[in-house]
Amino acid sequence: MPKMIFVNLPVADVAKATAFYEAIGFVRNPQFSNEQSSCLVWSDAIYLMVLAHDFYRTLTTKPIADTQATSAALFALSFDSRAEVDAITEAALAAGGREAHEPEDLGFMYSRAFEDLDGNGFGPMWMDPAAAAAGPPETADARAA
Repeated sequence: MPKMIFVNLPVADVAKATAFYEAIGFVRNPQFSNEQSSCLVWSDAIYLMVLAHDFYRTLTTKPIADTQATSAALFALSFDSRAEVDAITEAALAAGGREAHEPEDLGFMYSRAFEDLDGNGFGPMWMDPAAAAAGPPETADARAA
């Protein structure tokens, strides 16, 4: 079995969260979805599980972060072009997400940022393959998308 990642996010409304992620290109896997959770596929190795708060609480004893007020994590998503970065960000905004900051162009890397309906942060980014092979310029800051 290949190495995979399943990111579990607590959400206020599973149906609305599912619709949001489908609108930005994730594909719902009905085999592992129900009214308490949705399995959303990003790639063969990356899955997003959106879980109702009550169900999420069965997986941890810690309180659920209020991601509308506190950053719990930022998820960087790589794309093959600047246009794809813009497209997913615009789709997220059209589906009810919020732009987290203005587009950032470092020359070798272009990124945007958005939050989903629950305030979880995503940073779609594109990196110039030739520039990536050479490493970041000395003057570039080390922030991740």
